[in-house]
Amino acid sequence: MAIFLDQDSKVIVQGMTGSEGMKHTRRMLASGTNIVGGVNPRKAGQKVTFDGTADGAAVPVFGTVADAMAATGADVSVLFVPPAFAKGAVVEAIDARIGLAIVITEGIPVHDTAYFWAHAVATGTETPGAPRTPRTRIVGPNCPGVITPGQSNAGIIPADITKPGGIGLVSKSGTLTYQMMYELRDVGFSTCVGIGGDPVIGTTHIDCLQAFQDDPDTEAIVMIGEIGGDAEERAAEYIKANITKPVVGYVAGFTAPEGKTMGHAGAIISGSAGTASAKQEALEAVGVKVGKTPSETAQRMREIMRGR
Repeated sequence: MAIFLDQDSKVIVQGMTGSEGMKHTRRMLASGTNIVGGVNPRKAGQKVTFDGTADGAAVPVFGTVADAMAATGADVSVLFVPPAFAKGAVVEAIDARIGLAIVITEGIPVHDTAYFWAHAVATGTETPGAPRTPRTRIVGPNCPGVITPGQSNAGIIPADITKPGGIGLVSKSGTLTYQMMYELRDVGFSTCVGIGGDPVIGTTHIDCLQAFQDDPDTEAIVMIGEIGGDAEERAAEYIKANITKPVVGYVAGFTAPEGKTMGHAGAIISGSAGTASAKQEALEAVGVKVGKTPSETAQRMREIMRGR
């Protein structure tokens, strides 16, 4: 089992023919991802051959996401579109009603992200008495993607640093996603989700926590946060009320100076709000074991898995 992405996922790549799209499409193919097409309106009808993959895959290029979906049955799009054009590309994916859009692009203006997220909600399904639910799940932007080890890899996460197993991972940080996967490679993961660290993102810690809670093959969860905002505090409240599986956490930024943006656009703190210490306290108050370093966090999770 897995969340969001599995061996049956059919993946297209928006921006596949650009330099980053080409490089990472080759990597995804080599790791076994079922990539069924690319999207570039200027190169529609062409095929791109990726040397070095298992079968020298020739991937067709379509003019639109809707065309790609109609021809291939694609249900996942990975976006490597430059920041200036990313809003339009995500809106196109939403309007085509693709199930999952993973936005890798860094540097998208917050206004543009807010726009396409609002568009996803406004065009979503409506349930009486509940908020609209987007038909398209957005992961990112400014994220490393989603990987279900041994099944599918959509994004830029290295595919060979871990194995399938019972841990679910959700992380704001791309680099720490890779480190935690490697640290716990002896145990393995069900799915790893890099949600991105921008001020406005689609899929949140809470979304992933609930999905891992509902996945019968995820036994425990690692949650990686960082300074800035209150996402981790809200996740702590949600864990207390809804999550019964063990959760181990890590918060990056214990040494960050007050009032200064650090790395990710969302990583800004003011006074005690948004600090690593405040987030640690909130998580520990609901029973989450929080490591002071990534390695200590991994060891806490390893002890939990050994005891199950």
